Amino acid sequence: MHEPREGLSTATMNPQAKLRIGTRGSPLALAQAEEVKTRLLTAHPDLTADDVAIAVIATTGDRIQSKPLREFGGKGLFTKEIEEALLAGEIDMAVHSMKDVPTELPTGLGISCLLPREDPRDGFLSPIADSLADLPHGATVGSSSLRRVAQVRHARPDLVVVDFRGNVNTRMRKLSEGVAQATFLACAGLNRLGMAERITAPVPVDVMLPAVAQAVIGCEIRLDDQETADFLAPLHHEETAHCVAAERALLAALDGSCRTPIAALAELTNGGIALRAQILREDGSECLEARREGAVTEAAALGRDAGEELLGRAGPGFFASE
Repeated sequence: MHEPREGLSTATMNPQAKLRIGTRGSPLALAQAEEVKTRLLTAHPDLTADDVAIAVIATTGDRIQSKPLREFGGKGLFTKEIEEALLAGEIDMAVHSMKDVPTELPTGLGISCLLPREDPRDGFLSPIADSLADLPHGATVGSSSLRRVAQVRHARPDLVVVDFRGNVNTRMRKLSEGVAQATFLACAGLNRLGMAERITAPVPVDVMLPAVAQAVIGCEIRLDDQETADFLAPLHHEETAHCVAAERALLAALDGSCRTPIAALAELTNGGIALRAQILREDGSECLEARREGAVTEAAALGRDAGEELLGRAGPGFFASE
């Protein structure tokens, strides 16, 4: 039996639990873990609530609040400690927001289950305007997302953008305190927290294309853990998996991370899949777009092809990390 690592909260974990879920400790992360638990209990009537335990694991990304995450290594900061606990056998599955998951997973781990995708759009929040276009000249927008910042600067170069880190409640508090006059939060997150009424308006995807795999909850397990895979199998949503495969293949082709403004959305069509992707210069001065359509069985290939096209068109110096 492994000793719990630093940052792993097991205070409320039933030692007899059959399934141990690891998650970050933010209200949204906990809501997502609870959704997985609820779906497991529904799919397996023989399980009781005590059979499924949730362990909160503090990640580096949660601890760093004073500086942009891209200065410390990007997306893996929200998954590293949870994956370490998974590999150590301290938990049986990790529940992630798939937009935070790097395209390369640690050896021995894999995403075995994706829940049905929620609303993938960004939500516009503002006490003074109904949309990004309606903000007055020179208004201040708060965001810590490199993608959203680049998209705002591309659409409205007259606006002032300030860094806006923290969980959902923290960012809404900053908005109410006047730190900024508008901000953006994922519609999916606010929906899952029962806070949809806080959204001034969803942003159409042709105005702000979302992050790769935004609004998708994924369950990561050890690849040799067939028992946990069997528990999760009834929860897996194949349609969402096709869309995520296309978007993450695009991201992998672009070698994308928190340090690169990349946006993408794949949607199922009649008998196929359509992918739209964007890359932007960090200052918003240029936006390149690619589209692909094809069979769902070709989802990953479509994503790779779109990524390679954008990479070839971008040229030297397009990405801030170059």
